[in-house]
Parts: sequence; structure tokens; C-alpha cells
Amino acid sequence: MPRHAESKNLPHRAEDMYALVADVPNYPAFLPWCSAARIRSQKEIEGGTVLEADLVISFKVFRERFGSRVTLLPTQRQILTEYLDGPFKHLHSVWNFEALGDTACRVDFSVDFEFRNAILSGIIGLVFHEAMTRVVRAFEARAKALYG
Repeated sequence: MPRHAESKNLPHRAEDMYALVADVPNYPAFLPWCSAARIRSQKEIEGGTVLEADLVISFKVFRERFGSRVTLLPTQRQILTEYLDGPFKHLHSVWNFEALGDTACRVDFSVDFEFRNAILSGIIGLVFHEAMTRVVRAFEARAKALYG
């Protein structure tokens, strides 16, 4: 089961980085392999919001839609993602954003998942860490474009 964890200090406010990752509908504009995103539902909870979202991931000849539950916790500066349906056996990710003064933050990201399809799992397994690094770098590049 592939797992990836990464921590980065970035020259952007924690609130800005949180807002960027929370903006799921705009993922196709900058995330590699994300060709579509839509919010199925949105529900306010104590301390945050729960989204049910669909993402379409296109990689070479594979094109898969998957649904996830995204829990946005702005006061904690945390975003949790849980798998709902699609090609995975499971998927779980956590984003944490810690302010480092007024103009910088530490971003901690972790993800683990497993595909149902052994062929797709094998293909992704070969490039998993590189792919996750590209995803994190895409968020960094988007932050630079938006926030300078």
C-alpha cells in the first residue's frame, strides 16, 4: 500500500495555503493528471465543512473517477480526505498548515492509498513517490502564481 509524507516550509501564509488546498473545484487548473473536479454535496459541521467531491484522474490510457469526503477544518488549518467510491480499496490524506510568523508556513502532507486494479496499482507503484512529489510541487507553483 503506497504511502507518502512530506513537510515543507513555504513563503506563504498558512491561511493562503489552506485556502488553496481547500479549493477542490480548481484542481484541474493546476494539478497533474486531474482532468475534472466537481462538488457533489457540501455540509456545514461544527468547526468546518464536509464536501463530497469527485475527481477524474487521467494517466496514460487510464481515466478513473473517484469520490472522496473532504473535511475542511479552517480553525485547525487541517484538511482530511477519505475515500468514498471509485478505483481504490482505500485512500486517506491529511494536510496540516502551521503558521511560521506572518508570511510563512509549514505544510505537512501525508497520503496512503491502494488501487483495486492490480495492473493500475503496479503502474502507479513504479512512479508513486515521483507522482506525489509532482502533486505537492504543483500546489507550490500554484501558490507562487497566486500569492507571489
